[in-house]
Amino acid sequence: MAHRSDIEIAREADKLPIQEIGARLGIPAEHLLPFGHDKAKVGQAFIEGLGSRPRGRLILVTAINPTPAGEGKTTTTVGLGDGLNRIGRKAAICIREASLGPCFGMKGGAAGGGLAQVVPMEDMNLHFTGDFHAITSAHNLLAALIDNHIYWGNTLEIDERRIVWRRVMDMNDRALRDNVVGLGGVANGFARQTGFDITVASEVMAILCLATDLGDLRRRLGETIVAYRRDRTPVYARDLKADGAMTVLLRDAMQPNLVQTLENNPAFVHGGPFANIAHGCNSVIATQTALRLADYVVTEAGFGADLGAEKFFDIKCRKAGLTPSVAVVVATVRAMKMNGGVAKPDLGAENVEAVQKGCANLGRHIANVKGFGVPVVVAINHFTGDTEAEIAAVQEYVRAEGAEAIICRHWAEGSAGIEELAHRVADLADADAGNFAPLYPDEMSLFDKIDTIAKRIYRADEVIADKKVRDQLRSWEADGYGHLPICMAKTQYSFSTDPNLRGAPTGHTVPIREVRLSAGAGFVVAICGEIMTMPGLPRNPAAEAIMLNEAGEIEGLF
Repeated sequence: MAHRSDIEIAREADKLPIQEIGARLGIPAEHLLPFGHDKAKVGQAFIEGLGSRPRGRLILVTAINPTPAGEGKTTTTVGLGDGLNRIGRKAAICIREASLGPCFGMKGGAAGGGLAQVVPMEDMNLHFTGDFHAITSAHNLLAALIDNHIYWGNTLEIDERRIVWRRVMDMNDRALRDNVVGLGGVANGFARQTGFDITVASEVMAILCLATDLGDLRRRLGETIVAYRRDRTPVYARDLKADGAMTVLLRDAMQPNLVQTLENNPAFVHGGPFANIAHGCNSVIATQTALRLADYVVTEAGFGADLGAEKFFDIKCRKAGLTPSVAVVVATVRAMKMNGGVAKPDLGAENVEAVQKGCANLGRHIANVKGFGVPVVVAINHFTGDTEAEIAAVQEYVRAEGAEAIICRHWAEGSAGIEELAHRVADLADADAGNFAPLYPDEMSLFDKIDTIAKRIYRADEVIADKKVRDQLRSWEADGYGHLPICMAKTQYSFSTDPNLRGAPTGHTVPIREVRLSAGAGFVVAICGEIMTMPGLPRNPAAEAIMLNEAGEIEGLF
């Protein structure tokens, strides 16, 4: 493939009207709410009518810990969906929507790449169908209602020192992490310390992605804890009568978005919680809808398997009753070399020894995913500089780990370059060889759940949490929240909490700085090390290169 940027390839896409994509899945045109010609929301009434249909096979695409060399997890997800359709299987893909923060920061977009993309790429990476704006508005409506309630007499007796509901915005802005609001006199309310998180870390985002319908959405929103009284009893969103209006704002956002790949195969793009500070999966309603309409559904979980896959299995699958058939772990030769100690400028030179050394990171992920009882296959996302000896080193290592590594060229060749993986994945899915089970039982204590993840997934020696954190966990257990799963907020770059510790470290410590109860979403967040719930922009933000060209086209998204 001659080198063209992702956005150039996406612009040249031969897109079909979205009604034709819907028809391939059996969705009548009257049940699609179009946003232009190439994207639409699937109507709630149609989704509710799918309940009795059998479900297809669920395939998870996950990856090694991300490196600056790039892994291409979304690209592989899209390519595999295209590949399954190419070999005659009825397949759909389910991925997350993109956050504006990373798009204008440093991560780039979330639509795949090369000849394995979802289109319209520009729309997907910007405002899309407005879902994130609706989530931001619903979240901040609740924040405004809290302060307003206190201003007008505070009949709920909210302790202003114990308000736990912060505000959000869908942008990286370090200046908003820690603020004082309400300055300027009596008319502006009471001064108090608070801050902002990024929208993708909002509990409203998590709730939208875990709710099964609008009724469940409203119930979960109502159960959200926003503050505590002086006697430490919780104040819920429903106490402020916020749940109804929040649901109204989220009514359309709750409906999954249907778009298409470059090869005109169906793609559901819905929801987008971050994987390092939230649970990192697309919405349950999109996945369940796709499983009723397609024989195979390819979805992804954010970042490496230590974060995304663990949360997919322990939170999403547990809560939604999903049983994954196969997991694909994406790796690259370049990333193996980086994990083996090679600096990014030196990745072009062949270094089989570094590849072999770096494979330890891949091996850890293979073992972890197998530990959930899910069959594993490795996808080697091919780069043109990869040598035969380096590829063979990865394949040999993976074979010794009891799995198979298949070279994939979907970025350059589209579905034709991923047929072998598609056949292998379909065979594994059809064999029903899995025996899926979450990592820990519901009845295990909250701290023991954290400890189990840290030791079995991260291979840490110990978890450090001060008395305040442990007392808080015990208090939540006493209040009836002990059955909830854990959502670990940790760096994506390492199995440890040190982003610079590559490979497969052991003997490290996982410090728990803070715990947060997401009662509406249904999990407890454990914040590890220096992880931030409001990222900052890098020294040279991607936004500096994003603009409209003379033809009015967007440049610089990639």
